[in-house]
Amino acid sequence: MATAERMYTMDDLPQLIDGVSSENVVGVTQYIVNMMSHPAYGSSYQWTKDDFELGCALGRGKFGRVYLAREKHTKFMVAMKVMFKSELTKGRVEKQLLREIEIQSRLKHPHILRLYTWFHDERRIYLALELASQGELYKHLKAAPNGRFNEQRSAKYTYQVADALNYCHANNVIHRDLKPENILLTDDDNVKLADFGWSAHTNSNRRKTMCGTLDYLPPEMVDGKIYDDSVDQWCLGILCYEFLVGYPPFESETTEATYDKIRRLEVDYPRFMTSGAKDLISKLLKKPSSSRITLVDVMKHYWIKENMGK
Repeated sequence: MATAERMYTMDDLPQLIDGVSSENVVGVTQYIVNMMSHPAYGSSYQWTKDDFELGCALGRGKFGRVYLAREKHTKFMVAMKVMFKSELTKGRVEKQLLREIEIQSRLKHPHILRLYTWFHDERRIYLALELASQGELYKHLKAAPNGRFNEQRSAKYTYQVADALNYCHANNVIHRDLKPENILLTDDDNVKLADFGWSAHTNSNRRKTMCGTLDYLPPEMVDGKIYDDSVDQWCLGILCYEFLVGYPPFESETTEATYDKIRRLEVDYPRFMTSGAKDLISKLLKKPSSSRITLVDVMKHYWIKENMGK
């Protein structure tokens, strides 16, 4: 559905199906032929809702619903997010949505949810998104034994999110709203970073807008200071803690109590948490922000390596 960096032709077909198992070769060949014969392949194309068959609802958000959908020509499956323009206008989030589309459509990484295309009609806006069939990571966290992941699973997801964020930062994008609800899981148990509604594309790497989720806010945001992309490292530390414990470290009954814990870096590490996990989290939950471990060093951290068998 997206224009490939290199355009293949039918002459490349033997190369493209090389290595495909005998039971799948016919289906894969037909899919490739259908894709190459689509008017959108290698040229501009105006997508409409008539190009897709909508199926069952996958979820509901504040401004719309997400449906399972199939592109009619290729039979390619996507998650179609459908939003009403009137609701977006009422919520005053039109610019936020356009920024999200601009950012997510440019990001191409194994652990970032792809936005293949988008289009609109008189009443609705449609986003054709990569299908991550296992849904929100949050529901898997809550369904795990004791409401938390084991170290191997936590390390794997932390590594993959760090990899995605590092790619974002290399492309001058700050995510700013990292949390389990904004991460999806694929059929083969890999993460896809999603929901770029609060993301910022910035060449200066300096921002002051307070945004995101209360329990994940870094101290520089809480204090209204100018910040940079290291806010994502802070959020990664909160995320890793929530993976291992089941809830974020600064969670409190009131907003002010949460702010107070964040400012004082009041983190309670449970006795069951290993020293390696605690070491990584403590290196991410630091102030000033310049003292936080880099995302590359997160991926190289010994706790990650031990639990991923590297």
